[in-house]
Amino acid sequence: MDLQINGQTHSVEVPDDMPLLWVLRDVLNLTGTKYGCGVAACGACTVWIDGIATRSCQVPAADVTGPVTTIEALGDTPVGAAVQAAWIDKQVAQCGYCQSGQIMQAADLLTANPTPTDQDIDDAMGGNLCRCGTYVRIRAAIHAAAKTLSEDKG
Repeated sequence: MDLQINGQTHSVEVPDDMPLLWVLRDVLNLTGTKYGCGVAACGACTVWIDGIATRSCQVPAADVTGPVTTIEALGDTPVGAAVQAAWIDKQVAQCGYCQSGQIMQAADLLTANPTPTDQDIDDAMGGNLCRCGTYVRIRAAIHAAAKTLSEDKG
């Protein structure tokens, strides 16, 4: 099957029911997307499919019909670059394991809602777990990225 990932077409020979997560990690060696729980409850495996944050551990490869964006290419987008810069500035990461999924989800939020409230952030990010508990810094980084994006437009 052919998959459009990070702007490139990849022909892969995998079982139709293989989760996209394992295609990315084990077949294409795109290891930025992490395995966390395997049941779409933690958010570590979040990627964009057709521009929408999606848990890749629960999506069979054969069901992927639109372009996939992973953390490896997110920084090439204005929203991704702003979120990644804010993550560094606010020193969000501790162990870092969940951060690719957190960043993918945060960029999805800012794409849909460029001026989120704290409640909007909490609602959008609620399905992404951080064992280190950096939620306050995650929220601050999302607000900072939103400010950067609004300043870039003005």
